[in-house]
Amino acid sequence: MEFFRIKRDIPFMKHALIFNVVSFLTFAAAVFFLWHKGLHLSIEFTGGTVMEVNYQQAVDLEKVRGQVSKLGYSDVQVQNFGTSRDVMIRLPLQKGPDGKQVTSAQQSEQVMGALTAASPDVKLQRVEFVGPQVGKELATDGLLALLCVVAGIVIYLSFRFEWKFAVAGIIANLHDVVIILGFFAFFQWEFSLSVLAAILAVLGYSVNESVVIFDRIREAFRKYRKMTTHEVIDHAITSTMSRTIITHGSTEMMVLSMFFFGGPTLHYFALALTVGILFGIYSSVFVAAALAMWLGVKREDLVKGDKKGGDVTDRNDPNFGAQA
Repeated sequence: MEFFRIKRDIPFMKHALIFNVVSFLTFAAAVFFLWHKGLHLSIEFTGGTVMEVNYQQAVDLEKVRGQVSKLGYSDVQVQNFGTSRDVMIRLPLQKGPDGKQVTSAQQSEQVMGALTAASPDVKLQRVEFVGPQVGKELATDGLLALLCVVAGIVIYLSFRFEWKFAVAGIIANLHDVVIILGFFAFFQWEFSLSVLAAILAVLGYSVNESVVIFDRIREAFRKYRKMTTHEVIDHAITSTMSRTIITHGSTEMMVLSMFFFGGPTLHYFALALTVGILFGIYSSVFVAAALAMWLGVKREDLVKGDKKGGDVTDRNDPNFGAQA
């Protein structure tokens, strides 16, 4: 399905160098902020207290969040689990006036005092301390999952296409990941397990867009044998623009609905997906495709089994623009 079809190829690769410089500067800025500011890690990584409380009737999470925030917790997480009457509260590590670490028992007692004052029917179900060691294991496992995804993408693209596309694709994907992390470091948005899940989703989503363009490049090399490499890439990108707008537009609508109506629990998850989708489109065109061109991809790399003879489609053919 297509909303429109562009009959004349847009010369994307004519400006590839400029966009690659912009990409490099953006990437370098993201790395700088990651090094200078670091990520604002959630309690899953740093440790903290997890409380489960139960109300007799459905409770307004915003009111609960406000009651706990008044105690001095700026990064508190409040969400339902199971039913609308069950609430999970995640509290970061906190130090008392004497500089000593506040224990989980002290934190839970303090929070329950504030909650009981507002709703006498609230009951404490469970209190659990999440130690920094657990957070370290989660960070290690998350990094391992990210490396496995990267390795899988490289292997897939190498078998599916050609090593030059594999290198271009993985650099483009890592470009997206680092820029997302750079945004979280610069604005000091909370980095949680849900954000890590969003980054892994962006990796798969971004590589899918790259694969579509790579596949169209291979197809164009077979059909238009008189075209140069950059003309083939321009044609491949232009012919997939309608699909890109439909796919990413519909996906972004769902992500924005989570961002605006999903509440604080899904806020940073949707935010990471939004940044990832936007930069995923950009990187597939101006990073992955351009890098493949700089690496010297050519027709012989992708259609080695074809004979030199065969049908030739002239790019000056009046029906050229109608072919995709």
